[in-house]
Amino acid sequence: MHYPHLLSPLRAGHLTLRNRVVMGSMHTGLEDRASDYRKLAEYFRVRARGGVGLIVTGGIAPNRSGWVKPFAGKLSRRGEVARHRLVTDAVHGEGGAVCMQILHTGRYGYHPLLVAPSAIRAPINRFKPRALSERGIRSQIDDFAVCAALAQDAGYDGVEVMGSEGYLINQFLSARTNQRDDDWGGSLENRARFALEILRAVRQGTGPNFLLVFRLSGLDLVEHGITIEDTCALAPKLAAAGANMLNTGIGWHEARVPTIAGVVPRAAFSWVTRRIRAVSPVPVIASNRINMPAVAEAVLANGDADAVSMARPLLADPDWVNKAAAGRARNINTCIACNQACLDKVFRNEKATCLVNPLAARETELHLTAVERRAARRIAVVGAGPAGMACAVALAQRGHAVTLYEREAEVGGQFRFAREVPGKEEFFETLRYFSAQLADLGVQLRMRTSATADLLTAEKFSAVVLATGVRARQPAIPGIEHPKVIAYPQLLARERQAGASVAVVGAGGIGFDVATFLTGEARPRPPLPDSPQAMPEAASLLPAAHDEFWREWGVDTSIQQPGGLSSAQQPAQGRKVFLLQRKAGRFGAGLGATTGWIHRRSLLQRGVVMRGGVSYERIDDAGLHITSEAGAECLAVDSIVICAGQESVTDLQPQLAARTIECHLIGGAQLATELDAERAIRQGTELAARL
Repeated sequence: MHYPHLLSPLRAGHLTLRNRVVMGSMHTGLEDRASDYRKLAEYFRVRARGGVGLIVTGGIAPNRSGWVKPFAGKLSRRGEVARHRLVTDAVHGEGGAVCMQILHTGRYGYHPLLVAPSAIRAPINRFKPRALSERGIRSQIDDFAVCAALAQDAGYDGVEVMGSEGYLINQFLSARTNQRDDDWGGSLENRARFALEILRAVRQGTGPNFLLVFRLSGLDLVEHGITIEDTCALAPKLAAAGANMLNTGIGWHEARVPTIAGVVPRAAFSWVTRRIRAVSPVPVIASNRINMPAVAEAVLANGDADAVSMARPLLADPDWVNKAAAGRARNINTCIACNQACLDKVFRNEKATCLVNPLAARETELHLTAVERRAARRIAVVGAGPAGMACAVALAQRGHAVTLYEREAEVGGQFRFAREVPGKEEFFETLRYFSAQLADLGVQLRMRTSATADLLTAEKFSAVVLATGVRARQPAIPGIEHPKVIAYPQLLARERQAGASVAVVGAGGIGFDVATFLTGEARPRPPLPDSPQAMPEAASLLPAAHDEFWREWGVDTSIQQPGGLSSAQQPAQGRKVFLLQRKAGRFGAGLGATTGWIHRRSLLQRGVVMRGGVSYERIDDAGLHITSEAGAECLAVDSIVICAGQESVTDLQPQLAARTIECHLIGGAQLATELDAERAIRQGTELAARL
């Protein structure tokens, strides 16, 4: 049996889950409108069909004060029940189990109706909460119980009560946000009273045959957060109050330590769950950066948890569990922890999807319907970057005969460079996935082949997709041909090496990646997609080897300090790096909402000097001559890396148009402005659905 721990059943309350995989709660935006619940039901249906043991929905508020935003998902009235039955019927129809998460945001809600234990504004919110009175607290407890009872009426197998990540219940538990001097504040017994009374009220209202999961903050990662001793003391009390399972949450939203981004090692926080599991009388779930079966199996085999929670990995591949069970891990479309199409979109008040899987949360809108045999076409795709590979795979899934041309010796396009950057190693998983799909679907892959107009004409394709990508733009700086100058593709492909001091020209996403590459700890190249090393041994993925991450971000793995923080230690500074941009604004303004701060802080910790409002005058033996507010100066650097944007490669388009060959442009070839892999993969998939 593949992954025997992961795929074994688990008894939780009155339920026996078919395996140890929990689809963790993640807001998609589909929860917020009644008209979107059919889409939400289909989204969960395909994941239940994919074999998940237990699904937990995105957060649903028990009242208006608990809204994530105005008119967000809420369940407090009987008239709101019917829409939820669409979800429960869909999951149960596929043999799955589903819990609804009850989420009260407390001071984190983005609206003026906020309530909290104390009137303390969150640093990430402009709205200040109102402190709850004794009567208000009792009313909130009643609302949780009513919400759970309505969820039971809607057919849910249980609820998850959200008590972590800095939301309302967590705010009561922590002295950071609970400064009350009554029976609801002060000692742990008083601070835990709100959580325990909610669980008792929910259990009393729903009876014994209803799964009750409590999401407990294992590590707050904020000053004056809860201690591990208090957490471990709380765990058995939560079980005694009615919880059948404990799900581990890591970090508050205002924490300045990454918890789910690509820079976080796989299964980095499972040691926290292990501490809680040692004292818990009910099963405990581990979460955060568990994205492949070998990782999940290692967490369970190591005794760190009884189950594993994954949200984004199941957004990326709804068939994750079935593929693992069939021994087809190479075919899993792995979450690369980029946040670009999921969390970043939610923060922009858009509906979530997935960079590597544009069908996610769009299952009723985007279909890769198989064509009839007589309608199958011979189609050429030129360029095996993200757009080209996605298009070729989707076309082949529909039944078309596809030939994919790539002039380089390896597929991947710009992803080949991204995987070289510390914190973006997961990008090689996408290359592995697409390589496996291309082979299994019978796509003819012609490497080291330049697809000329003559070649494409001679092959008599019925359509040609140009996914020819981009080339690095070379700015008109006098001396740009100097030997000190390195184009970023040359650097990241390791064709050339930078010296001990480097000026990076351009501070967009590529500039940040290059600065990270230059200042990161030297490490071996990530494996090729078809390499036996492409899926590392599980033992190497567990936290024992994560000391570098803990030191850089100031995490106290002994958890002696409240909140689990320690003094961050700056990594050893090897190169001297200047990151330069023409505009005078904030650096990294175009980076992702949930990851940009990580990149900025990491580079500052590594001593990178960021200079804005710079004019580039010339390059010579002395270095890079610039002008800024400080006047004219010369940066006496050994190397100058150019990250000044990209230009679309469209040379073939007019040639094919002249021969009246049906031609389509996608990805960077269609628009080079700010490399956007999410758009590229989506365009490739959408085009394939139309052809």
